[in-house]
Amino acid sequence: MCNSRWIAIRSILLAACLSGGCAEKAKQYGRERQLAMPGPQTRVWAVAPVINLSGQRGVDPLLQADLLYQQLQTVQGLTVIPVDKVAQVYAALRIERVQTPEQAFAVIETLGCEGLIVGTVTQFDPYNPPKFGGSLQLFEKPGGYTRPPPPDVRDLINSAAPPPTESLPEAPQFVQVVGMYDAVNGTVRDAVLDYAAGRHEPVGPMAEREYFASMERYAGFSWHTLTEQLLVRIRNGR
Repeated sequence: MCNSRWIAIRSILLAACLSGGCAEKAKQYGRERQLAMPGPQTRVWAVAPVINLSGQRGVDPLLQADLLYQQLQTVQGLTVIPVDKVAQVYAALRIERVQTPEQAFAVIETLGCEGLIVGTVTQFDPYNPPKFGGSLQLFEKPGGYTRPPPPDVRDLINSAAPPPTESLPEAPQFVQVVGMYDAVNGTVRDAVLDYAAGRHEPVGPMAEREYFASMERYAGFSWHTLTEQLLVRIRNGR
């Protein structure tokens, strides 16, 4: 009799737990913030191989360009040409990197797009807390732009350019944004957690902490933030 009573009591307790009294509430997915191009027109940009000025050999320019490409793909109103297409044009024009507006416009004309994004990595530290410094430069055809004669490859190669250790100087032909994201700073950590909302598996073993442990994730956050700054500059008329 006692056994039957205990079984009945245990069944009642189990039913109460399963109904929500003891069960842990399932973690919910968040919702990521969406970025959008200003204006109603869809634009077409190409992504160039990223320039590494960090001094760290572990930086893969093509991987970083792919991470930047993934971030740009999520921007509403923007169509993005991947880095491998730009690399092919570089090879055809016999240039290693864009160092002048003339070179950038030659790439834009060859690809038939409206703009070229050139990313630069200036600091790269994958150890926790990670650090990432970088910049984005957008070359875009100005209003009233007319197609010039086909460029001479020798002129493109020999055109005036800054030394290899310097990024492009500020010029009216392009817009530039620069950022440094050190996860030791509380404001940066808050921004990473805000970015991670809706972009991670809430029941995963690391959840949002993965963005501090994986440099690819952290670099993706950094490119996203630079992209947002770039869109603000465009929206405000540069």
